[in-house]
Order: sequence, then structure tokens, then C-alpha cells
Amino acid sequence: MFGSLGEVTFRPKGPESLGLSERCLVGFNAGPPLIPSAYNNNIRIVQAAHHIVLFTEMIHDARIITMDDSAHLPKGIEKWSGDSRGHWDGDTLVIETSNFTDKTPVFQLPINLKDPSMNGVVGRGRDFHLTERLTRISDSRLLYEYTINDPNTFTKPFTVAIPMKATEDQMFEYACHEGNYAMASMLKGARTLEKEAAIAAQN
Repeated sequence: MFGSLGEVTFRPKGPESLGLSERCLVGFNAGPPLIPSAYNNNIRIVQAAHHIVLFTEMIHDARIITMDDSAHLPKGIEKWSGDSRGHWDGDTLVIETSNFTDKTPVFQLPINLKDPSMNGVVGRGRDFHLTERLTRISDSRLLYEYTINDPNTFTKPFTVAIPMKATEDQMFEYACHEGNYAMASMLKGARTLEKEAAIAAQN
């Protein structure tokens, strides 16, 4: 983060000080919910007897949705991407997700200069309940709808609708950590600034 004269004021102590996408934990458009971005928007849907897997190109993530009518995990068990339970409403797949951690963003953005300690976060997720609906509207198109209900972040629930088109394109491994040189560089830069400040204080 920069001060009034361009001075860098945000000096992360460690990886945990940086955003989830910068740490390759949660992709900023990998969901849930699935929010289109500038790149890596492809999704592979795999259906098994008692589970459906949403495999996202961003961060190479696979979200497993239980389809056996079992209850959600106990309230105290929280996950980065929540606990998803699905069922069919006619031809529509309905997914209910809860049990997010309070570190889970409602929307994950690349950077948040206003609050660097929660970099990339808009909203908090512990009381976040998500309802997703996927409906096949033609041989090559799905309608994806999601409703967000988080009274601690938004004044009322709202719904977003996104059309999805089938593709034959191949999904390649994202390999976020493999090329994540920015993480080490940001931490190294912060330590360098601290050393320079300590030397300046002695003079």
C-alpha cells in the first residue's frame, strides 16, 4: 500500500498477511459462487452416483457436492469453499452451501488497498449461505444462477444469472504455486524495507 508520497506502507509479515488468491488457496473466480473473470473461467462438471464435482480451471480446484440427502457438517466445521449439498429440482441442479470460515470472502478480488490485512476480500463468509442453480437450457448451454444471503455483509439477499456455453477446449493445469514468484518477492521486499528503515533510524 502507498502513502501520500508513494511510500510503501504495507509490509506483510508472512504469507498469511496476503490475500487468499495470492497464496493460491482460493482463486478469485473459482468460487463458490462461480464469478466470471478475465481468464480461466472453464468448468468441468463430473457426475457420479452420489456426488457431483465442479472442477474449475482457476487454481485447479475441485468442489465435491454431496447428493445423498445427508445433513450439512456441524456448524463448527468450516471450510474454505464451504460445505455443499445438492439435490434435483426437476431438471435443475440445486446446490446449498454453508459452513464457510470467517476468512472466506464473499467475493475474492485480486487486491484491496483499503484493507491490506484482508487483501482481496469483499465481505466475510461465516454467516454466508449460498444457493446455486444450474439448468440446461439447450444442448450447448447452461443457465447458472446463484443467490447470496449474508446479512452481515449485504442488506438483503440477491440473485445473479450467468449463461454458460459448452466448449471442447482442453483445460490445462493452473499450477499456481509453481510460478508464484510474486509471493517470495513481496516478502523479500518487505524485509528489505524494514532493514532500510532500521539503518535509517540509527543515523
